[in-house]
Amino acid sequence: MSGGAAQARTSLWRSRGVLALVGVTALGFASYCLTLASLPTYAVTGGASESTAGVVTAVLLVVTMVVQTAVPALTTRFGAGPVLAVGLLALGLPAPFYALDDGIGWICALSVVRGAGFGILTVLGATLATRVAPPERRGESLGVYGLAIAIPNMLAVPAGVALVLAGHVGWLSWLAASPLLGLLFLPMLMRSLRGGEESGTPGRAGAAVRAAAAPSVVLFVVTTAGGGLVTFLPIERPDGRLATVALLLWGLFGAVTRWRAGVLADRLGSALLLPVALAVSAVGLALTGVGLWTGSGWVLLGAALFGAGYGAAQNLTLLRAFARAGEGGTTAASATWNASFDAGTACGALLLGLAFGAVGLPWTFVLVAASLAATLPLARVAARPVPVRA
Repeated sequence: MSGGAAQARTSLWRSRGVLALVGVTALGFASYCLTLASLPTYAVTGGASESTAGVVTAVLLVVTMVVQTAVPALTTRFGAGPVLAVGLLALGLPAPFYALDDGIGWICALSVVRGAGFGILTVLGATLATRVAPPERRGESLGVYGLAIAIPNMLAVPAGVALVLAGHVGWLSWLAASPLLGLLFLPMLMRSLRGGEESGTPGRAGAAVRAAAAPSVVLFVVTTAGGGLVTFLPIERPDGRLATVALLLWGLFGAVTRWRAGVLADRLGSALLLPVALAVSAVGLALTGVGLWTGSGWVLLGAALFGAGYGAAQNLTLLRAFARAGEGGTTAASATWNASFDAGTACGALLLGLAFGAVGLPWTFVLVAASLAATLPLARVAARPVPVRA
């Protein structure tokens, strides 16, 4: 029996570095997911109009994207550990103060600080996921990292909505301080990393950004749809039951496919998997829109299918971004990918609100599903291997 074969059968879940990354990631994203869909609903209960509720999410994510562009330079100067510690503090410390006021201005002010912390967490979390496992198991490692995001997404998004609709904003606010607990895992994570800090030139970083562009644009379209779903489905169905169950199914199927898509990609490649994931997303969102006209069963089926495509597309586009950027370009590629993720989520929360007000949510979902289908040719391009050149 070869050493390589034995290593291939060793579960990544036995690695201290992987477990530490899971702890930091899950606690950080639990905070983000608890507030993602619930804060717009909280703002509406405080008097904000339904069409402007998405501003809360947009503010957080605009700040997130601005900070993401600075993370590679900050990491080069100060190191990944100190920068990530600051990010966890910024994301967790302001959260309890949401309970003090439901005004949209106050919510947005706190979200500015949390958005900066979230920007740091997203870039460094994805980058460090490539350094806690052997290179030949990168897809699997990114799948575990994705699972650490997807489980909070599955549980915390509907839980946050349910807490706000039940009037338990205080509980929501204190639970959203969870990134502070992530600081406990940080020393073990930093001791477990393979390789040294990246110190690429601006030209190398620029080449990595260009190489990661195609998969990042595909991701942008997918997360635009996801941002619209989590923001407006609870507002469209304010009794809470249908929206909560639909978001739970969306998160559950997204968790499973984001986890397992990386393992499949290591074995089969992403040339076929990425377009299939996009097609499943389109069908699922269209069914969700139709279900809002015809019955709740179709809404739940559509949310499950959309979650499956959404989760797989996240893993596969990140894997393609790293592969196209090459070694040494992972932080820049991660910043590009994460900026696209958050830009899409923000657009889904803000721009889809305009469509929601104009044509209603069912037609909005159907039209966005058509845009997902129209992105299939780009998904095929993004799945091609293109070596990066400085």
